[in-house]
Amino acid sequence: MSRPMNDDEVLNELNKMVAFIKQEALEKAREIKVKADEEFAIEKAKLVKQEQLAIDAQYEKKLKGAEVSQKIAQSTLTNKSRLRLLHRREEHLQDLFSTCRNQVVTLSSSDTDAYSEFLAGVLSQGYLYLMEPSVVVHCRKVDVSVVEEAASSAANTYKETSGRDVNVDVKGTLSDDIAGGVKLVSGSGRITLDNTLDERLRLLEDRMLPEIRKDLFGPNENRKFYT
Repeated sequence: MSRPMNDDEVLNELNKMVAFIKQEALEKAREIKVKADEEFAIEKAKLVKQEQLAIDAQYEKKLKGAEVSQKIAQSTLTNKSRLRLLHRREEHLQDLFSTCRNQVVTLSSSDTDAYSEFLAGVLSQGYLYLMEPSVVVHCRKVDVSVVEEAASSAANTYKETSGRDVNVDVKGTLSDDIAGGVKLVSGSGRITLDNTLDERLRLLEDRMLPEIRKDLFGPNENRKFYT
């Protein structure tokens, strides 16, 4: 039969129980700390990854924005340079055409023989184009006499070519500001043929412009088809 424990034995057992509980508490605390550290490390890594992804995305966005801005700036500079080049080319063409106009004016004012030959030629062409018995020829006042002479010569040529006569009425109604030449109007007034030097030069400029551009500036790299 066991005997009751005395005070020392009771105290000793209590101390053992306290030590056991304390040990259990310490181990539990270590487990909680380890788990908390693991969870903290996982959460920290997660947050760091999220921030890293956010920074990478922001950097990528800014990089793309910078690339777009650079391309826009480069395109703008290229377009401005191209426009300046086109403007300079157009100025060069206009200078060339202006020189041609000045030479045309010289033709009608100083080279009488060449001008008379030109008038006779365009009048003959006009008569054959209109093929009417009467034609009104308009010219500058200063050209009335030379045009009358050329009109008579052209009428003879027209007669030899077509076998027809043409009655020509020369009127000095065109502006003195033009370079010269004539306008032919059919007797019925329904057909007008502009053979002034200004109109001839304008038509020549339009027709020859692609070829002139090619000769002056080389082939157009953007043009794919040529007729």
